[in-house]
Amino acid sequence: AEGDVRVDKVWVVGDIGAHIINPLNAEHQVQGAVIEGLSQSMIGQKITLTQGRVAEQNFGDFPLMRMSGAPPEIAVKFLTPDYPPTGLGEPALPPVIPALGNAIYAATGRRLRSLPFVLD
Repeated sequence: AEGDVRVDKVWVVGDIGAHIINPLNAEHQVQGAVIEGLSQSMIGQKITLTQGRVAEQNFGDFPLMRMSGAPPEIAVKFLTPDYPPTGLGEPALPPVIPALGNAIYAATGRRLRSLPFVLD
């Protein structure tokens, strides 16, 4: 529908240090972080306050992206520097939301500044 955001492909390059023990699991962890970031930015529920308290009572109140809504391709590459290993899944999630926001801005000229991103 008009105004819907669809992500067809995501590219991720990880500079996480040397010695990735299990490359396949590392790739899957990063892909999961990307899907979580997209979930937060595209279908996440706002936290509502009622009389100063959070109204949502459980994580079950927050919708998550299903595989059917995930991008068909999340390409992951890792750099192989000489320094010791750092984090793996944690660095992949935070840049997803601003990257999507910038992509929406590039495509529409509209700067969205609250989550979830909604194009009206």
